[in-house]
Amino acid sequence: MLDSCKLKSACNLPFICNKKIINTAGTSNAEVPLADPGMYQLDITLRRGQSLAARDRGGTSDPYVKFKIGGKEVFRSKIIHKNLNPVWEEKACILVDHLREPLYIKVFDYDFGLQDDFMGSAFLDLTQLELNRPTDVTLTLKDPHYPDHDLGIILLSVILTPKEGESRDVELSENEVVGSYFSVKSLFWRFQTQSLRLSDLHRKSHLWRGIVSITLIEGRDLKAMDSNGLSDPYVKFRLGHQKYKSKIMPKTLNPQWREQFDFHLYEERGGVIDITAWDKDAGKRDDFIGRCQVDLSALSREQTHKLELQLEEGEGHLVLLVTLTASATVSISDLSVNSLEDQKEREEILKRYSPLRIFHNLKDVGFLQVKVIRAEGLMAADVTGKSDPFCVVELNNDRLLTHTVYKNLNPEWNKVFTFNIKDIHSVLEVTVYDEDRDRSADFLGKVAIPLLSIQNGEQKAYVLKNKQLTGPTKGVIYLEIDVIFNAVKASLRTLIPKEQKYIEEENRLSKQLLLRNFIRMKRCVMVLVNAAYYVNSCFDWDSPPRSLAAFVVVEDMLEDEEEEDDKDDKDSEKKGFINKIYAIQEVCVSVQNILDEVASFGERIKNTFNWTVPFLSWLAIVALCVFTAILYCIPLRYIVLVWGINKFTKKLRSPYAIDNNELLDFLSRVPSDVQVVQYQELKPDPSHSPYKRKKNNLG
Repeated sequence: MLDSCKLKSACNLPFICNKKIINTAGTSNAEVPLADPGMYQLDITLRRGQSLAARDRGGTSDPYVKFKIGGKEVFRSKIIHKNLNPVWEEKACILVDHLREPLYIKVFDYDFGLQDDFMGSAFLDLTQLELNRPTDVTLTLKDPHYPDHDLGIILLSVILTPKEGESRDVELSENEVVGSYFSVKSLFWRFQTQSLRLSDLHRKSHLWRGIVSITLIEGRDLKAMDSNGLSDPYVKFRLGHQKYKSKIMPKTLNPQWREQFDFHLYEERGGVIDITAWDKDAGKRDDFIGRCQVDLSALSREQTHKLELQLEEGEGHLVLLVTLTASATVSISDLSVNSLEDQKEREEILKRYSPLRIFHNLKDVGFLQVKVIRAEGLMAADVTGKSDPFCVVELNNDRLLTHTVYKNLNPEWNKVFTFNIKDIHSVLEVTVYDEDRDRSADFLGKVAIPLLSIQNGEQKAYVLKNKQLTGPTKGVIYLEIDVIFNAVKASLRTLIPKEQKYIEEENRLSKQLLLRNFIRMKRCVMVLVNAAYYVNSCFDWDSPPRSLAAFVVVEDMLEDEEEEDDKDDKDSEKKGFINKIYAIQEVCVSVQNILDEVASFGERIKNTFNWTVPFLSWLAIVALCVFTAILYCIPLRYIVLVWGINKFTKKLRSPYAIDNNELLDFLSRVPSDVQVVQYQELKPDPSHSPYKRKKNNLG
């Protein structure tokens, strides 16, 4: 008869028995206590803070709190403005799979547009908590770099409970012990399944519950920040990690923006949108005009609300339109759960986007399903020669991610992601990262796939590229993608503005990028000059072409501006050296961006006629044919009259409509030469596949 707490096996695996662990690889059978392997639910009530550190100039702070477990953020509180004794009274429910990892509490001072200031941290040892018993906890905040500083305290109420049906003692009978290796393997498989279930539950937090659409209409009587009695205002929005920035309206106190932004709503209760107004100042820090907030929990769903918000800490009002709608169809599932393989679901999706339903929900253009199967030959990011890869799938501002496969360069995810398509000209971005517990994730590779280039139902190996998508990096990723869309809706959507992306890292000055943009613009100008000379020769004009003359005039103007800049430089010698450096850098970045826009505009026109995107070229041909037929049937003066009436009465009919130019919106969908290179697929090298190498070694 075998003793139930000993195992005679040659396998080098730990054996678990009655919450003890026995090492079977060594000669010593020392028993070590093991925490219960089940899942736990940690319910936390963030009560308040007392005597927190002041981080703002006025002697106050705008504190918020983050909870982290295992290096991952699991909760973020709301922001309490201008208060060193904030009261939150917020509840968080966190699932944990073991108690070895402490709960880290970090407090920050919120600074919009800047890096948030650290206000202190503490940790809670979960192993010291009693099960099923509410506990009040007082944590003293400390700064690891300045341990003697008093940064205040945070008060919490916590209760730790085992998950029903999943947290239980692990006991093996003698029959299970006889199974030796197979019993151990099945037991560890159960634990691994529990861990995967936990990661699936955490990953549900990435799915949004609704969409918040904000239209920034105008500002009224804003505060004058410049010496001329005016301002150059712009507005920043923030909801959680989502950020937007409006365009800058120069020299006005009553700006008219007419811009729309969409946020994902993750919390059932709504959340609060922070809005700040700023005055743009070249060469120095932008001036703060004022702030306001929108409490989404106070707004009704499926209804547009017009809000006139008074700016706090400043002067003036902002006029907004806010609409809360139900979430689009997004999901994460295993490979076995496939919407398009279910015949009934597939028929419903095809019916939803059939040509007969053209005018039903024009914003819902199509359906996208992405199968993230596996990756091979990834880069080793850890010192052990391995990586902990996970995959991020992005479509515009929709962002979903897989679980992490630890210590593996050939991970298998086998996940299915579904998205609603709002613009068929969007680009699907799939990025692979290496998870790091103590710092931000390391980049391993990326691919960008235009939706119109996808071949439905085909599993393909995509070579991973670098961050700029200009060259290959190590590894390939296997994807299977399906796109279903309504062509008429997609065509109509082409003639309205593109969805703006969240605020990302601002453009920095790059000598190579500046030179490349200048070369691109020079090519476009030469094409225009040659076309002008060709037209000149056809019509036998004596005077030089206007385009060339305009180019010469522009050159002269630039020379004059350089002379004026020299004079201005002499007059501004009294300014600080740092301000001069910032001003020069900002001007260079502006020139860099202008060159990029001009060059891209010319390349987009060229690529329209080059049939780079056949869908857009056909759309242009159809539009020209329709316009020709209309012009043949209706005199031009009537067409101009109708167009003028529509243009000038648009503000009366729709006072809050967003202005747009259909031709520029069309061209914005055509890729530039740089984007064509970024979207180009690279051919995978078969010899780099680990499966090929295994076969060759066996051979």
